[in-house]
Amino acid sequence: METTLIKNIGMILSGDINAPVLEGDTIVVQDGKIAAVGGSEVADGVQADKVIDAAGASVAPGLFDSHVHTTIGDYANRQFASKFIEGELHGGVTTIISAGECHIPGRPKDPAGAKALAILAHKSFENLRPAGVKVHGGSVILEKGMTEQDFIDMKEQGVWTVGEIGLGSVKEPADAAPMVEWAHKYGFKVQMHTGGTSIPGSSTVTAEQVMATKPDVISHINGGPTAVPLHEVDKLMDETTFAMEIVQCGNPKVTDYVARRATQKGQLGRIIFGNDAPSGTGIIPLGILRNICQVSSVSNVPGEVALCMATGNTAKVYGLNTGMVEVGREADLVFMDAPMGSVANTAVEAFECGDIPGISIVMIDGQVKVTKSRNTPPCKRAAKLI
Repeated sequence: METTLIKNIGMILSGDINAPVLEGDTIVVQDGKIAAVGGSEVADGVQADKVIDAAGASVAPGLFDSHVHTTIGDYANRQFASKFIEGELHGGVTTIISAGECHIPGRPKDPAGAKALAILAHKSFENLRPAGVKVHGGSVILEKGMTEQDFIDMKEQGVWTVGEIGLGSVKEPADAAPMVEWAHKYGFKVQMHTGGTSIPGSSTVTAEQVMATKPDVISHINGGPTAVPLHEVDKLMDETTFAMEIVQCGNPKVTDYVARRATQKGQLGRIIFGNDAPSGTGIIPLGILRNICQVSSVSNVPGEVALCMATGNTAKVYGLNTGMVEVGREADLVFMDAPMGSVANTAVEAFECGDIPGISIVMIDGQVKVTKSRNTPPCKRAAKLI
């Protein structure tokens, strides 16, 4: 049993929107999971194999990117770029959800091929984690002609997510709704494109179409990249309970509108964060941190609450045992602090003033994967493995 003791934490950010900051300055990790959280007394009697001195920095759950168009491995065909997942790790992302492998060259568009691609991508990422990041790949793109048996077959092979509906030949609710029912019957989580067209072959999707299809996630409610009109945003917020995904490669004005209106309506727990990359906008390794900064500094969402949109909120939507600092959760943790030169003095204050925090350590399943981020500014207080 490997034990890691984390001490001298300045602030523990829980990722739980109902209690976003925890009391205490100590975390104990055993065999890849969080074993204790609290004051220094929780370390009494602990025989640690490793000790991390947080040096007054904040510790938060590893971030989620809920919208990545993965291919196979750590390569982005659309932008001819390698190691984009590793780049996200250096931005604090420890879990990635595929929104569909739509950029695979020669992507098959028949039912058998679409099913095979989902199984292949799922198994590929199950067998190899790029840079250690947990990639839930193989989100099936729905094509006309798929049957209930296809969902049974995919479920048996481990596939459990449906890529954003609208990327494949299935676009209209009349075609999509029965497939969504099959998907839900076998435990799949379903995403649905919302807004204007994104890539050749995709389609404009309205609020009415989303409501008729009943997905779990309104993919890029702020546009990917083109957003629905604000009156349709209102309809989705007022008449559904689906998770509302905000992406970096979307419309910043609508991002602000959704965040402010969700605050007024008590719906911040519905918001999750993604990048929607690789796309024509590019690959943004710090995109999730930028999302947190935008809704905090521009839309006046408290920094510790905005962080929950990239952590615990997403974990709840997808039923994953990470994304929160809580006993029994997988120990995916990010050590962050205000960057040097910032007017802020903590990571939360950095979010609130619009500065990207510095990251000193990233841990996945209790194992340190990053000891100094190559992408964020340096921290005022850097955690160290001692």
